[in-house]
Amino acid sequence: MTTDRTPPPPARQPGPDAALPAPLPDPRGGFRLPPGSEREDQPASPPQALPDDRSARDRQAAQAAGTPRRETAADASFSSTPPRGTQGPAGAAMEPAGHPRHEEPAAALAPTPAAPAPAGSAPPTPPASGTLGARTAGASVSEAERLRYVGAATRRIARGLDLDEILLGLCRSAVPAFADAILVYLRDPLPVGDERPSGPLVLRLRRADGGLDEPSGQSYVGTVLAPVPAEPAYGGAAESTLVRLDGPLAEVLRGVRPVFAEHPQSAAALEELLRFGEGPSASAGAGRPGERPGLHLEPGAARSDRPLHPPVLPTGRRAILAPLRGRRRVIGAAVLLRRPDRPPFESDDLLVAAQLATHTALGVDKAVLYGREAYIADALQREMLPDSLPQPTGVRLASRYLPAAESARVGGDWYDAIPLPGSRVALVVGDVMGHSMTSAAIMGQLRTTVQTLAGLDLAPQEVLYHLDEQAQRLGSDRMATCVYAVYDPIAHRLVVANAGHPPPILLHANGLAEVLRVPPGAPIGVGGVPFEAVELPAPAGATLVLYTDGLVESRTRDVWGGIELLRERLHDAATVLSPPPLEPLCDEILEILGPGDRDDDIALLAARFDGISPSDVAYWYLEPQPQTAGRARRLARQALRRWDLEHLIEPTELLVSEIVTNAVRYAERPITLRLLRTDVLRCEVGDDAPLLPQMRHAQPQDEGGRGLYLVSRMAQRWGATRLSAGKVVWFELAIP
Repeated sequence: MTTDRTPPPPARQPGPDAALPAPLPDPRGGFRLPPGSEREDQPASPPQALPDDRSARDRQAAQAAGTPRRETAADASFSSTPPRGTQGPAGAAMEPAGHPRHEEPAAALAPTPAAPAPAGSAPPTPPASGTLGARTAGASVSEAERLRYVGAATRRIARGLDLDEILLGLCRSAVPAFADAILVYLRDPLPVGDERPSGPLVLRLRRADGGLDEPSGQSYVGTVLAPVPAEPAYGGAAESTLVRLDGPLAEVLRGVRPVFAEHPQSAAALEELLRFGEGPSASAGAGRPGERPGLHLEPGAARSDRPLHPPVLPTGRRAILAPLRGRRRVIGAAVLLRRPDRPPFESDDLLVAAQLATHTALGVDKAVLYGREAYIADALQREMLPDSLPQPTGVRLASRYLPAAESARVGGDWYDAIPLPGSRVALVVGDVMGHSMTSAAIMGQLRTTVQTLAGLDLAPQEVLYHLDEQAQRLGSDRMATCVYAVYDPIAHRLVVANAGHPPPILLHANGLAEVLRVPPGAPIGVGGVPFEAVELPAPAGATLVLYTDGLVESRTRDVWGGIELLRERLHDAATVLSPPPLEPLCDEILEILGPGDRDDDIALLAARFDGISPSDVAYWYLEPQPQTAGRARRLARQALRRWDLEHLIEPTELLVSEIVTNAVRYAERPITLRLLRTDVLRCEVGDDAPLLPQMRHAQPQDEGGRGLYLVSRMAQRWGATRLSAGKVVWFELAIP
């Protein structure tokens, strides 16, 4: 239904040199001029848009001087491609349904005397001041006020990088300054970049704001309207809508320009979009007693104490359907609504809606692209970190990783735990300098290099030396810091080497937290600098904390100040419960971060040293002689009886005999035999031969080649590891 506007009566004509007063900010997001300061001496101009601030100043200067300004191509920048079937300005004047003529003469928009109100009719209730369209039907919004509002609204929309932030900016800018309610529909799924969407066009309600059941100026800004079934005509909105390619909604979307719901085609398009409760959520609120169907606030949202009376959605010039077109295609639509107690939209308000829709659509495109890049970066970062930490014998591990702020999600921090021969474990934490995809890629290469070097059982200082060489081969500017530690649970010793990394902190079982004195060394990638390693005691019950500089360094404190704060936090945690559980301890450590301390990503690795008791270890040196296999069986039998593991004597003797026989065949120096009793029974046989054994399938006529096959069939796990001076072959048997 079309609402007639009553033009204002002629106003006092100010002089040509009168200056426009400064606008007053509207606390609800709009802008307004002081009362009585609108310039009404000039007739309303055709719907135009100013591309920048200079054009705005030119137009205002022309209005103040009373001289017309020549129209440029930029003034028509809001115009868009008309729907199929329309013609240009020189052809038949068929415009999109509900859209005013773009070339409307200025005389047609000039103020005319107000029509007298019918006798006995009540005057309309004036809406709240400070919003566009917040005047009575006898007044109009000045062009300067519209420009100020559009500038403020578009800046607010453009601030967001997230999809929800952009839609929230649109809703907060539109309600209540421009409309009383807004519904935003987006394609489902949203296309990304140049991706061509496949399948039918489905629009899903992503956000709604405001309401039509409260007087103007008392809208619930920020609350979300939930669609529920509707009995009256415009009483409810569908959650999703399947757009028919030959329907009126598709025709309006192809036209791109906003339209009023005052013509049959545009009204049918609005009807097709809202569907009157036919969407998937239409049955969500059916049958609820005491509630009428319509647009309601979501459960848990702010409600007034007054009863809720769902309104009928407005039509005519109280409803605007604005397509949202991104860089490549239409990605959605927005519906702007006004209550009956507020003046209807004017023709120039379509240009305002076009600006809001354009900036929102471009922002949605930007948010989708940014979201995909953030997802790729986060997935890359996560894939280059271990999915889960190993659980080696004699040590418990816990870790945390936090990406940097949203503007720099990708970093080069990493951590790792690598099991080594002899039940040892290598603990690694590193940090590649920079925040980019390149830093993450370099981090992955360095982490792989560390794993390879650790598998060779090199000393910590040698691992850092070869890692430095690898970083130089990757490029001259590939810089990183790293700390590499090896823990031996049998000897209760810790060997640490550092390459420009913050020093580790050791939390003792008695609550004492100390910063380990480790030679700092030069960062990885410098080249030509030797690294040193120190050997330290690692008592049972102690906790080693390795971390990156993002945990201790920020804009408000230096590195050493953060290290001291971390040491104090560890000491405080141990005073409550010693030793503190690892997982809660990691969470406690991260609490030292302040609101502005997320400039860098953070990697944290905590290791609790349980060790292996000497009573659970049996160790022998054996000469490589033919009778050594029999002696090894006898020694293993005695150890198992001492540990009350008689049921494992037979399989252990068989497997020990096979592995020791292979070692005696190739060894030139004494071999070692070690049995470890933990949650499993582990047997390790070491010799000085560097060649690793390989399992093969012996033929029926072969006399040998069945030893490792028996080991693989009977043992729970087995393997062979090359050492710096030989190898170790091991197997594990489950202890019932």
